[in-house]
Amino acid sequence: MSKDFDDEFEALLRESARVAAEFDASEEDESIDQSQELSERHALRRVQGFSTELQDISEAEYRQLQLERVVLVGVWTEGTIKDAENSLAELKALAETAGSEVLEGLIQRRDKPDPATYIGSGKVTELKQVVASTGADTVVCDGELSPSQLRQLEDKLKVKVVDRTALILDIFAQHAKSKEGKAQVELAQIAYLLPRLRGWGDSLSRQVGGRAAGGAGIGGRGPGETKIETDRRRIRDKMAKLRREIAEMKVSRDTKRQERRRFNIPSVAIAGYTNAGKSSLLNKLTNAGVLVENALFATLDPTVRKSETSDGRIYTLSDTVGFVRHLPHQLIDAFKSTLEEVSESDLIVHVVDGSHPDPFEQIRAVRLVIDEIGGKDIPEIIAINKVDIADPAVIMEILRKEPNSYAFSVRTGFGIEGLLHAIESSLPRPSVEINFVIPYNRGDLVHAIHERGEIFSEKYEAEGTSIHARVDGGLAQRIEKGLGIEKTQPEGE
Repeated sequence: MSKDFDDEFEALLRESARVAAEFDASEEDESIDQSQELSERHALRRVQGFSTELQDISEAEYRQLQLERVVLVGVWTEGTIKDAENSLAELKALAETAGSEVLEGLIQRRDKPDPATYIGSGKVTELKQVVASTGADTVVCDGELSPSQLRQLEDKLKVKVVDRTALILDIFAQHAKSKEGKAQVELAQIAYLLPRLRGWGDSLSRQVGGRAAGGAGIGGRGPGETKIETDRRRIRDKMAKLRREIAEMKVSRDTKRQERRRFNIPSVAIAGYTNAGKSSLLNKLTNAGVLVENALFATLDPTVRKSETSDGRIYTLSDTVGFVRHLPHQLIDAFKSTLEEVSESDLIVHVVDGSHPDPFEQIRAVRLVIDEIGGKDIPEIIAINKVDIADPAVIMEILRKEPNSYAFSVRTGFGIEGLLHAIESSLPRPSVEINFVIPYNRGDLVHAIHERGEIFSEKYEAEGTSIHARVDGGLAQRIEKGLGIEKTQPEGE
């Protein structure tokens, strides 16, 4: 009787696993339209009163990020008070994007953050009073805290403490949709977690084996290996596995990029600060249908769309993940394959939010990331968005300071034509001038010239199509080979 029950139970488990796997596969294949995805994101809100994990802060080991009612705290070390307030306002936007309710914000003026608690002891006491009076369950610090600072603050405040990096990683985890995006976010999260493992005090020093070794059995630990060391080893193994998976996924994107290079198709990367309007611009130029949301880091997965110039030349436009000041290095490393769309492009359209309180800081932060990923020498167009709601004096100042800059508004359509003309003018131009009569039976060559070349004149004669154009070297060689013509010298040689 017991054996039959066990067999039935195992069969039920197998069937359940099979159905779940089929459901997951169908769910991945199913495309979610923009409106549905947007409504799903807006439906994500933290539920108040469910913070049971925070009741005993000293005995929490691997806790999920709790962001329900938060208090913000920042340290003002340089710049003006306006810069510090802008940084805290951005932290507030990040916290709200993560689905939390911001109750209060504090700023402390210091030469450098306190090495023990990030803020001074007096500010810790004040912060504890604010947390108690507001009923907050989380404190968010505007900076990356060391493991010791996190531990000290949590011990003193008795609530969960989260730094800026963990907050950004949480938003990325919420917004990741593709398989590659989820793997990249997971890699960044565990890279952040590795040096910050915490547990039940002395219990982490237990040296045991067998069943007590977390089910690993004999050989689950090395000689003298403690529980936390075992966890670190498992995390490193997981990181290595994720890096292998991301490298395998990268092959597909590299193949497509190499195909575009083989045909000398110019690529334009739309980069910029998060929520500057990159996806809106891509939708405006190509009707891509990319999700648009007034939130930070709404786009994680790159989108590449084909476009063409007014004279018929083909090029690609790529929407990329938004940047932010102090973008976590874990994310830069994890999203290296995604950010290659920027570093290997022929032109960067740097979108700037003209209505932001400090757009020059946005420009500086984005350029720092572009330099870090190897895109420093790529031609750049500064595209100033949201001029319909921005201060005209600020827009004029940007236009004066940035020589290759253009003002526009996606919402009203103002300046779009000028920006599009600037993009077309900045694309790399073909270097070889040709003037041939191509027989009518070689329409493939004429089609390739129309797609990849710059046509000066085209006439239809008895022998074929007389065409005067400028093309790239690869296409010129293909035409010469097809027509049996001696090698064409580039113009000027």
